[in-house]
Amino acid sequence: MEEKIYTIPLLRAKMAPRTRRAKKAVRLVREFLAKHTKAEIIKIDKSVNEAIWARGLRKVPSKIRVKAVKIEDEVWAYTPEAEVKIEKEKEEKKEEQPEEAEKEAKEIEETKEEIAEEVKEEQPEETKEVEEAKESMESEVKEEKKEEKEEK
Repeated sequence: MEEKIYTIPLLRAKMAPRTRRAKKAVRLVREFLAKHTKAEIIKIDKSVNEAIWARGLRKVPSKIRVKAVKIEDEVWAYTPEAEVKIEKEKEEKKEEQPEEAEKEAKEIEETKEEIAEEVKEEQPEETKEVEEAKESMESEVKEEKKEEKEEK
């Protein structure tokens, strides 16, 4: 994993028509990173896009600082300020996740136990009722057959 901070000139974007300057600036960032990191896949973070579009479509900055992180054949581009925020958020999420996971696991176990108890309570009554119904149906069918034989 390679990390490097680049200052990318965006003056060529100002030569483009006003309505296409921000798009051209994003394209220039991609081209610059592809050329300097020799990577085919360039992923641009939301923070870089927001920095380019900060003053609108027409007034792009003349240069931008970008931190490029190369993983295998893929490059991720961040603004150096945004990466610090991202790392802090990841650390906070890691601290919060174990507590939440434990709570959810406990809740799931409790609901499973409740459902199992309900099923155990309901099964014997239902099976008795079903067996009685089957017996009564069988006895009725036998009686009907006997009546049919007697009539013949």
